[in-house]
Amino acid sequence: MIFNKAFAEHPTPWQLYFQDTATPIMEGIVNLHNDLVFFLIIIAIFVLWMLIRTLMIHVKSNNPIASNVTHGTAIEIAWTVTPSLILMMVAIPSFALLYSMDEMVDPVITLKVIGHQWYWSYEYSDYVANHKLNKSINYDSYMVPEEDLELGQLRLLEVDNRVLLPVGSHIRAIITAADVIHSWAVPSLGVKLDGVPGRLNQIGMFIKREGVYYGQCSEICGVNHGFMPIVIEAVNLSNYINWINTKSLA
Repeated sequence: MIFNKAFAEHPTPWQLYFQDTATPIMEGIVNLHNDLVFFLIIIAIFVLWMLIRTLMIHVKSNNPIASNVTHGTAIEIAWTVTPSLILMMVAIPSFALLYSMDEMVDPVITLKVIGHQWYWSYEYSDYVANHKLNKSINYDSYMVPEEDLELGQLRLLEVDNRVLLPVGSHIRAIITAADVIHSWAVPSLGVKLDGVPGRLNQIGMFIKREGVYYGQCSEICGVNHGFMPIVIEAVNLSNYINWINTKSLA
């Protein structure tokens, strides 16, 4: 463990906003969310104003003689065309973000993630831990029980074996499952991808800063669904190489 809780990104009580971002993809998600909220606020104010004006105008004391108008061509065109234009404005950055999330930029590290009931297995296929046996670096990651937690560790979020990844490197995560559908999700990294038995899904990551990032399985996968957390520890390249060497000699 290289970092302590002070460098961690995890949910906090009464949290209403996103966790701090650590990848360009998550930055794009947050920016798109903020842009959409701007449009939502404008639309909500306009609709509220229309409702209030309608109630005021149709009060019997203000308008004792009811109008016979049932259609208005101009207003119907306006309320059809305006939402269409807004959707087009939203679609352009949405599609750009979706395509960038699927983009895989020459990954230098491949991490294989396998979901089990109810723990995660990780495999670093780019390295050979034992040249004679030709085995990759792989290990299981279980949640630390509440009675075994140390001071400062997070309940239901800490694991016995963290995932170590370097910052400033393009990383490919290949995700699958051994039994039922799981979902590997780390909010600060903008990662949320299903692990489906018999299928390999992939997603790219580029972690910009060092720290510890917490996540959980976000697919209801059984009775212990809430007890298979994810912890990614992002370190500089030299510390990552030292960790790989240590794992290789183990």
